[in-house]
Amino acid sequence: MTRRELDAAGIHDPRLRAAYARCRALNSRHGRTYFLATRLLPVERRPAVHALYGFARHADDIVDDLGSDATPAERAALLTGLGHHLADGLRTGRSPEPVVHALADTAARYAIDHRHFDDFLGSMRADLAVTDYPTMADLERYMHGSAAVIGLQMLPVLGTVVPRAEAAPHAAALGVAFQLTNFLRDVGEDLDRGRVYLPADLLAAHGADRELLLWSRRTGRRDPRITEALRAAAEVTRGVYRRAAPGLAMLDPLARPCIRTAFVLYGGILRAVAEDGYASVHRRAVVPLRRRAAAAGDGLCRIAAARLREAARTRPVPAAPAHPVPPLPEERCA
Repeated sequence: MTRRELDAAGIHDPRLRAAYARCRALNSRHGRTYFLATRLLPVERRPAVHALYGFARHADDIVDDLGSDATPAERAALLTGLGHHLADGLRTGRSPEPVVHALADTAARYAIDHRHFDDFLGSMRADLAVTDYPTMADLERYMHGSAAVIGLQMLPVLGTVVPRAEAAPHAAALGVAFQLTNFLRDVGEDLDRGRVYLPADLLAAHGADRELLLWSRRTGRRDPRITEALRAAAEVTRGVYRRAAPGLAMLDPLARPCIRTAFVLYGGILRAVAEDGYASVHRRAVVPLRRRAAAAGDGLCRIAAARLREAARTRPVPAAPAHPVPPLPEERCA
């Protein structure tokens, strides 16, 4: 399938193909939800999404890989080195670092604003030093670089039916909604990394704090104050999803099924956290396979309908058809 995607995208240089294949492997191995949704994109656009994910994942692994014995100083040096590779790659269009080589090619093909990558690395550097956020406003500044810019990077690849600037705030909000969902799912794992992504002011509003979270993680005991804080964080996240939702209709019709599927799948994670009683200090909530399969099936239905409509739109119209052609049905997938 990698060969088909690369051929469709017009990527023929062997070294560049290997770089994109590396990014695709990272997406397939680590981004299960993201990768599943990517499979619904037109085949020629998938390598670009793999490149964007691969670079982000590589940077995240430098910062967070719990299997590594690297010291904070060594991680900082590796991240600085990645930043140098990025600057050189974006300037020259190539890099000895595979994920940067693919990213530089994607950035050039789709005219992606380079500032989005700089902002992303800025938030990754913050993760090396910042372990909690006093207010939601502080967390939002972090998430601009760690999540909102991911949506903005994706937008040129997806395409829009409105001016890109009109769709941009919704794309940024969707990136933030996905990250907030991950924060809620991964509270315990983030505590093990020494980080709390639940703002202190939100925790305090429900009588909780970092020490209570650590106590709960350490002892395995629940506390209703934590449950209420997580419930409130989930409601904030649902509000961000609501802000993002209007952007789905602004996307290229052939890209909508992919992003709508991601929207549904990540929303399913949020639902699973709630159904698990907001126990994510102790365990990661899991979306049942049947729900994931249903979302994927719905996405396949929608992409088939979108491709039929696109084919009908571009098909030459006979001068005098014998019978009128009925309009294609609207999307009716559940």
